Amino acid sequence: MRILALELHRVAMPLVRPFETSFGRQSARDVLLVRVRTTEGDGWGECVAMADPVYSSEYVAGAEAVIRDYLGPALLATESVTAETVAEVLSFVVGHRMAKAAVETAVLDAQTRAEGLSFGEYFGADRDLVDCGVSVGIAATVDELLDEVDGYVAEGYRRIKLKIKPGWDIEPVRAVRELIGDLPLQVDANTAYTRADIEHLGRLDEFGLLLIEQPFVEDDMLTHIALAAEIATPVCLDESIVNADVAVDAIGRGATSIVNIKAGRVGGYLEAVRVHDACAELGVPVWCGGMLETGVGRAANVALAAMANFTLPGDTSGSSRYYAEDLTEPFVLVDGRLAVPTGAGSGVEVREELLAEWALRAPITLR
Repeated sequence: MRILALELHRVAMPLVRPFETSFGRQSARDVLLVRVRTTEGDGWGECVAMADPVYSSEYVAGAEAVIRDYLGPALLATESVTAETVAEVLSFVVGHRMAKAAVETAVLDAQTRAEGLSFGEYFGADRDLVDCGVSVGIAATVDELLDEVDGYVAEGYRRIKLKIKPGWDIEPVRAVRELIGDLPLQVDANTAYTRADIEHLGRLDEFGLLLIEQPFVEDDMLTHIALAAEIATPVCLDESIVNADVAVDAIGRGATSIVNIKAGRVGGYLEAVRVHDACAELGVPVWCGGMLETGVGRAANVALAAMANFTLPGDTSGSSRYYAEDLTEPFVLVDGRLAVPTGAGSGVEVREELLAEWALRAPITLR
């Protein structure tokens, strides 16, 4: 394909309730969408960067700038592009994986739509439905947390994930475990702890958790190795895993026995598939993380999560978990599962009337 134009859309998406983690509180999402117009048709991608550089070094305005000034012009200058060659074309830019992932996904969407392939077929998905978990933020009180969790259990979610941080860990986890019984439960620290907390984190063993996710900073493999050797709860890495090679290294060193895969974090869905395959070869289960995506990103995540080695429920919740109204047709939870889209490309359509209504500014078009 040849890229004829690239559009950058910014929209404001209010959340149905604030979402708090160890690094901050969100009440809305500033969304960057990429549309490519090609000789074969159009495609969409969603950038998962947050508004501020508090979760990662990337943030929405920065992603927009690097696509506008570097990634977009590089694609437009390339005579022929496929999803499989995007990474090479953009490799002259160091880092900026979330921005690159959004661009690659838009190209992949255009390409697979033209070929009549769904994302699930392209990825090699082996199921039509995926089990869904839900990520629950830090609440003001334990009682409020229990009310929220109880609602998600009633909706049918098959796994609960609790955000934790120092001062909000043992007692909230204990209370939720007592509430939900044997329903799978895991926790996510988003790098909030240090080596001094290893003994404290060992207290989580009594709750029979599926895993503890990313307790320490991204580049501190040694402390993750030390924790994994000390506790019974499996250690899962998220922010640390930036590509398949890092995943293999972390597994080999004993830093993780479960891997969270986020396509934006690893630079795109093609690299996410490589991480999946590398982990499968090593016998390490994976699950699909979430970044409060709209239906554009959620569609791709659900297709990815339908691959064989995604054996744990992911953060692929229904649209209503975050948004009263979605940018695409909504994803609706049925018996704790979401259906994998079967249409060509991502299988969903952007509601352009909402795109215009929620726009933060006029689209930027590169030609």
